Amino acid sequence: MSVADIPGRSPDSLRTWNRVSKNLDEIDLKILSEIQADGRITNVELAKRVGISPPPCLRRVRTLEEAGYIQGYRGLLDPRRLGFDVTVFASVHLSSQAEADLRAFEEFVRAEPLVRECWMLSGEVDFILKCVAPDMATFQDFVTHLTAAPHVRNVRTSLVLHNSKYEAAVPLEVKVPG
Repeated sequence: MSVADIPGRSPDSLRTWNRVSKNLDEIDLKILSEIQADGRITNVELAKRVGISPPPCLRRVRTLEEAGYIQGYRGLLDPRRLGFDVTVFASVHLSSQAEADLRAFEEFVRAEPLVRECWMLSGEVDFILKCVAPDMATFQDFVTHLTAAPHVRNVRTSLVLHNSKYEAAVPLEVKVPG
């Protein structure tokens, strides 16, 4: 979604939205929005869409990259078309929340290719993992491996039946309290 696609908003009215960061101006936000919508956009097209010439546009993109606002560029792949038909969320409860044990679990997870996301949580569950697998047998083998990992007390899994929404982008069009 580009800034121009925000319901009830034109690109010029973006200034009425609270700033995501005090370091970003309206043009930076437009650049981020356009890049989120199309990571393969050329600098010339990006500059045209945000209303500046290509050289300063490229400088701004490089500055946003260096400052960490743009973490990278990726193609979004369809897991099912690639044979990964099973998506599961695994809730992991550890027997110890000592810093060294938490870090050891994170290292374990980083080495597991079926784990696509790992989030440490507060509350009853210590981590939630988003996993993809080609089939249930492969996933079950992973769960056996996961439950045997050091300090894992228990694992609860939830098989994804249907994905109603997937939006990899940051909602730049949402007001941020401030």
